[in-house]
Amino acid sequence: MKHLYDEGETFNETTLLLLHGTGGNEHDLLSLARFIDPAANVLSVRGNVLENGMPRFFRRLAEGIFDEEDLIARTAELNDFITKAATEYEFNRNKVIAIGYSNGANIAGSLLFHYENALQGAILHHPMVPRRNIELPNLTGKNVLITAGKQDPICPQEEAEDLHILL
Repeated sequence: MKHLYDEGETFNETTLLLLHGTGGNEHDLLSLARFIDPAANVLSVRGNVLENGMPRFFRRLAEGIFDEEDLIARTAELNDFITKAATEYEFNRNKVIAIGYSNGANIAGSLLFHYENALQGAILHHPMVPRRNIELPNLTGKNVLITAGKQDPICPQEEAEDLHILL
């Protein structure tokens, strides 16, 4: 997967996993990462699915309707990539915190929904519920911040509230 890695000042402590929104790239959230934790390692990934030429992390069938089969496969792919990157760059795989925006927040949520140890925590900007009616792994001790707007036309307030309840 196309990505950037920047070793932080505290080398083997927290690694911030940056996941952009539709049409973004691995450069979009770098300044936010440095604002949140200037000393952290940063692994910023570009989605490898294109929709009308715009990078995304997984396909959708329509706006607000995920291609669940693709979401599951792309979530596994991202989880494997993080594990390989942890080995390659020698960061602590157990101390990865995702920062995702929109489509990036959705795949970060999917990591939480599918893999108990994929993330230590997450900051999800404008997320939706990645999947419904599935059993979630044990998420005890995982801190998740959800930010969303009441008037967001793509991500209704109810989505963020439902995600909060599920997590």
